[in-house]
Amino acid sequence: MSAVEERPSNCQYCGYDCAVIATVEDGRVTGLRPDPARYPYGSQVMAACRRWPMNVAALDAPDRVNWPLRRVGERGSGKWERVSWEVALDDIAERLAALAAESGPETLASAIGGPHASFWPLHRFMNLFGSPNNMGIGQICWNPRVWMDMATFGWSVEADIVPGLTECLVLWGTNPAQSDNSAFWQHIRAYAAGGGALVVVDPRRTEAAAIADVWLPVRPGTDAVLALGLLNVIIGEELYDASFVDAWCSGFDELARAVAPLAPEAVAVTCGVSADDIRRAARLFSGGRASALVSGRGIDQIGAAVAPTHRALCCLRAITGNVDKPGACVLAEAPDFVSELAMEMSDAMPASCRAAALSSYRTPLQSYAGYDALRALTERLGRTPPMRYLTSAHPDLVLRAMEEGRPYPIRALVVQATNPLLTYGDTARVQRALAALDLLVVLEYRMTPTAALADYVLPAAGALERPVLQVHGGVANAAYGGPAAVAPLYERKRDYDVFRDLGLRLGQEDAWPEETLEEAFAASLAPTGLSWDEFCATGLYWPAPTPRKHELPGADGAPRGFATTTGKIELASEFLPRFGGSRVPEPIVVGASGPGGHAAFGEVAPWDGGLPLTLITGARRQPYNGSMYFENPRFRKACPAPQATVSPATAAVLGLGVGDPVEVRTAVGTARFLLEVAPMRDDVVSVDYGWWRPEEDASAPHFGAMDESNANHLTSCTAEEPLIGTWRYNAIPCHIAPFAGRLSWQDDREDTTIPRKDETA
Repeated sequence: MSAVEERPSNCQYCGYDCAVIATVEDGRVTGLRPDPARYPYGSQVMAACRRWPMNVAALDAPDRVNWPLRRVGERGSGKWERVSWEVALDDIAERLAALAAESGPETLASAIGGPHASFWPLHRFMNLFGSPNNMGIGQICWNPRVWMDMATFGWSVEADIVPGLTECLVLWGTNPAQSDNSAFWQHIRAYAAGGGALVVVDPRRTEAAAIADVWLPVRPGTDAVLALGLLNVIIGEELYDASFVDAWCSGFDELARAVAPLAPEAVAVTCGVSADDIRRAARLFSGGRASALVSGRGIDQIGAAVAPTHRALCCLRAITGNVDKPGACVLAEAPDFVSELAMEMSDAMPASCRAAALSSYRTPLQSYAGYDALRALTERLGRTPPMRYLTSAHPDLVLRAMEEGRPYPIRALVVQATNPLLTYGDTARVQRALAALDLLVVLEYRMTPTAALADYVLPAAGALERPVLQVHGGVANAAYGGPAAVAPLYERKRDYDVFRDLGLRLGQEDAWPEETLEEAFAASLAPTGLSWDEFCATGLYWPAPTPRKHELPGADGAPRGFATTTGKIELASEFLPRFGGSRVPEPIVVGASGPGGHAAFGEVAPWDGGLPLTLITGARRQPYNGSMYFENPRFRKACPAPQATVSPATAAVLGLGVGDPVEVRTAVGTARFLLEVAPMRDDVVSVDYGWWRPEEDASAPHFGAMDESNANHLTSCTAEEPLIGTWRYNAIPCHIAPFAGRLSWQDDREDTTIPRKDETA
């Protein structure tokens, strides 16, 4: 008889890593169900989620990469040979050593994504190899908020939404119904249903906007002006928390002078929203016992305006007293476990590695000098920020080093859990750069367009095959996750094993003492007093943070304050001017509304029938996540085509209806979509992100049909924001016009062989 067990594990199809129980027969997973005993189980969440049931079939999916593959034809030709891990890793290590000897270790770059990966093993390998060139997307995701939070408060903050205590919640540039659709979205719905005031800032009338008390359909690229306008109302009407400002804020008078010209009527003209709604939103946020604010990629991806917008949001929290306060936001504690920085061994990076950093002269804050200055402040209160995220190399500079060899050549790239041909700006440029490499290694589940260009495709162990320990980027005293259900199937390897094995081949023996990922996780948790097995029993380590930490006595008995130059919240920054930034947030506008109009991004040549609009990209739609899960046929039946969404009035001007093919054009390129009509601003078009066809040939010239509707044929990754290097995925001048041909997605949309309904497998 077969041996049947039930084993705890975690789904890894989004960042929540929900707990599941796997039925295992003779080492194979045959069934799966939610685990109500472990974090972050929620019955509503699991019942609504269409992803977690994918786990069982994915283990033996016919398109999975199961053995190391080495290219034998021309790059991108799709010709491979199966090799052993020993052959693959020996050859990769030898080629990396030879390239480093010839061009320096900085000739190697890396690119990583998520959520199905541990970041620190790759970062540790890169640090010890001697390369600073971790090409990240942090500059348009997470980094801008964290940099501005830390510059203002001395550490990052997180919303603390407590029904009955939080009286106002602002969602700015985020649509959790689609980008999250998990516990957070359910929490927001329950909060709003319970009578909490909700303000949503978004050009689209999202699911959250539909239940909001105030919807501010901001003109893309004017967010900084809107945030400063809210400050104008709160200061002008004396709605701020005067006692908190007097005790704990620095630079209030300077901020007040800066926002004085930004009265609601003037802001309304710039931002395209109602002056009365600006006042109402400001009064709601400042009028309660506690107010919370959550921002998303809609802000993180607006180029030059990203830093002043986040700074203004920090000031909104501060002057209303909503800092490190229950129901408002919390400043996280330093982790009790081994920090992300230590796991990465970032401090072991040689000085020559730092000196080779590409971003130092282009993005002075997102650099080692900026990081060191920030760390000197935060460590006063015992918190060390993660290094690799806040110093990651700018893709524009990495691509230039690949293309032109300036300031030195980048000749090798390791890609893990990401697909740069779809997810990085200016796809055509990325394709040219990757094709010119001497060595491209991709760790993946399946053959993606990026993997199709590789020299080696290495089979990555995925959900249920690898344990998980999520630590929120190393900025909080929180960790969650759990064990693997089974050992990796076929010849797949966990990411830790791949980089450890490469490290051992390249002289890093002392840096990889733990033989397995479980042992490494156990070592990370050891300072907490929890064993790995004890942690896995609940799936969570999270001592509740203490509120109002700034009031606690420090070593000298005086209140400890904030980890800033002044020891207070810096409404007028003492830190940012050291790197070329302004003391107070400025009303910067980007896009067609900004100085220079279309010239700010490049001139878009009009064409017959084309309508000039402002483009926003990056829209997510459940059940997909970025460029993932398009291989699921049931998902494709439920959500069959990439969309360009406009308002009903804009569709009428175009003379088009739902499902009609359209072409969107920017100064960078063109992409084609099927039209969708929804409530939103009339001057905006929103296009879906990440679409391709995994069922088609991923090799050249097809590349999984990624060119037809790739939003990144419309974008550029050129740095616009001067401190961090944020590029622009939103507020892009464009034209949209009817497309005379037929798109392949129309066939999918018209296929009625399976009913259009949400299915869960």
